[in-house]
Amino acid sequence: MNPIKNLLGQTAIYGLPSIVGRLLNYMLVPIYTSLLPVYEYGKISELYALVAFLIVLLTFGMETAFFKFINSKENKKEVFQSSFLTVIAFNLIFLLLIFFFNQYIANILLYNDHSIYIILLALIVAIDATSAMPMAKLRADNKAVRFATIHFSSIIVNITLNLVFLYGFFNEENSEQGILFILVANLIASFIKPIATYKDYFGLKLHYNRELVREMFKYSLPLVIAGFAGIINETIDRAMLKQVLYNKGGLSLRESETQLGIYSACYKLAMIVTIFLQAYRYAAEPFFFAQEKKKGSKKIYSKIMNYFVATVCLIFLTVSLNIDVFKHFIRNEEFWKGLNVVPILLIANVFYGIYLNQSIWYKLSGQTKYGAFISIIGGFVTILFNFIFIPIYGFWACAWVTMFVYGGQMIVSYFLGQKYYPINYNLRKFLLYFGFSLIIFFVAFIIDIDPGYFSWKKFIFHNSLIIVYILLFYFLEKPKLKKLTIDS
Repeated sequence: MNPIKNLLGQTAIYGLPSIVGRLLNYMLVPIYTSLLPVYEYGKISELYALVAFLIVLLTFGMETAFFKFINSKENKKEVFQSSFLTVIAFNLIFLLLIFFFNQYIANILLYNDHSIYIILLALIVAIDATSAMPMAKLRADNKAVRFATIHFSSIIVNITLNLVFLYGFFNEENSEQGILFILVANLIASFIKPIATYKDYFGLKLHYNRELVREMFKYSLPLVIAGFAGIINETIDRAMLKQVLYNKGGLSLRESETQLGIYSACYKLAMIVTIFLQAYRYAAEPFFFAQEKKKGSKKIYSKIMNYFVATVCLIFLTVSLNIDVFKHFIRNEEFWKGLNVVPILLIANVFYGIYLNQSIWYKLSGQTKYGAFISIIGGFVTILFNFIFIPIYGFWACAWVTMFVYGGQMIVSYFLGQKYYPINYNLRKFLLYFGFSLIIFFVAFIIDIDPGYFSWKKFIFHNSLIIVYILLFYFLEKPKLKKLTIDS
């Protein structure tokens, strides 16, 4: 089977529960934004931003290390068991620390009277982190359907419980109750993965290959640093926004949480690119490692990048030119004050996606230290610029800093990759697809039909421009797409 078509199939299977789940989660956005006050939505957004930090820390890069070593070591069971035990140990220590210091952490995060939020969040993260290894094993064993079924079941349970709790038991006069319901629903849903993979837990033996784990640590540590710094770039703006506006911007805590709520809701619209990235990443990482030693692998990586860039640019156009439609997922018009940052965040996520796609060079070459270097510099710039500009520009600073940093990381990664693991990417096509998408966006912006509200005239015009972009891609890639079909 043609390897690119195989990747497309794996992306669809692995990504289906993620894509459908995220789309179903979009059904929760109008529920949250209609039932919860803006400032309460800001709180839940901040808490889930912290989840992203902790997942990277508590899996300690063992997923990627597992994929690397499972293909190079004879004893594959030992690779899984040693990495799994390592992740379990990390999470037990983490939960112990939370047990003793949850109130102290709650005070730092300005949740003085709600340390229960910290405890529930810690339990959610610990369960998700430990179940990550059995789920990675399913991916390595090409059990994509089972992986998708388990992942999708967890999402469905979470959404169902959210609906039951919020519509059946939530009292709007006690809005803080909503956050507890959301966290409890997530906690229950998190148990689905370990229950479904219980054989991996019960099959564990206290046999620990220290030398192997030392090798895996050496490989994964830079990835952990890179991942942690990468999450800083991705989520620290939401974690900082409330704190900086409250401590430096002269706003009250309630006002700061309101600004965070507006920005977070609008960020949801930009995360449509991230939905695709997550689906693609589930399939791409093991695929790239499997292709590494095959003839013509770099040529395949280059072709994949062409299709990838075209796809993420299409998503950028689809959302940004139909913002009058997508905004209705956010039911409370008070959130719409931040809609103008959505195109900026979409472009930022395009850059981030390209950077992630490029990052395979340092994973395949073993030069993971450069991934850490790029992410650390990006994280430092993100924190510094947000700290300087948030008091002046509020959430606008967050959006522009995100785009600036991701763009810089993409460029630096490209040049380092060409030095240590050169892949002949087609830069002309990249610039053409990205440049043409920007031209279409600005044409729609300049020819502003019926500004400020939805109209069929605007809808038809904007989506006609999107069709023009699709036709450009089709005619440029038509010969290769035909070959792809023939080869399969």
